[in-house]
Amino acid sequence: MKPRVICHMMSSLDGRIITSRWGTTPNTKEYENTAATIDSQAWMCGRVTMEKDFTEGLAPDLQPVAEPLDRSDFVAEHSAESFVVAVDAHGKLGWESAYIDEEHIIAVLTEKVSDEYLAYLRRVGVSYVFGGAQELDFALVLDKLGRLFPIQTILLEGGGHINGSLLKAGLVDELSLLHYPVVDGDPSSPTIFEQGNAPARPFTLLSVEQRPEGILWVRYQAAQR
Repeated sequence: MKPRVICHMMSSLDGRIITSRWGTTPNTKEYENTAATIDSQAWMCGRVTMEKDFTEGLAPDLQPVAEPLDRSDFVAEHSAESFVVAVDAHGKLGWESAYIDEEHIIAVLTEKVSDEYLAYLRRVGVSYVFGGAQELDFALVLDKLGRLFPIQTILLEGGGHINGSLLKAGLVDELSLLHYPVVDGDPSSPTIFEQGNAPARPFTLLSVEQRPEGILWVRYQAAQR
């Protein structure tokens, strides 16, 4: 069964998500506190976010392989109850271990990644699933995550492009948006969703809650089509 996808993001009042532009450091504790109230078993973000906030640009330690590896999903041995889903289509992320804190890492790849990179993930103990031959099919990715791991709900915490890709595919079930009291105003700064000329997606308001420091937490559910 496909996991439920909740896009959980903090943005400026005009929907921009590069917090370093806002002249003050947003209260990330509020972001984490609200996320903790949502019953989820995994969180997902893309390669750029992972490199910036978690791996610090660590390069994978690629070594020669004796023979080609097949392109089948790999579930590493783990005892985790929660997971990090790293969307890394071309296999560029390096990992020091198979965990972020106590959460097991699952890489989402295309079949174009090298045998050396697959062997590297296996050595480190990182699980991986394939989302397509050339490009990622996120419906397929979600189906595999739900079948291979005990994941019923995923927090989508990516950049505008990965968020937009799932929205465009109709895979975002709910929005959890923290509006920080600042207007960014830079048209070059990415927004919560970057999905090109895809049709608009309607949502239904679920709740509004005022949080500390003028932050407004708004939740929406995808409208029935």
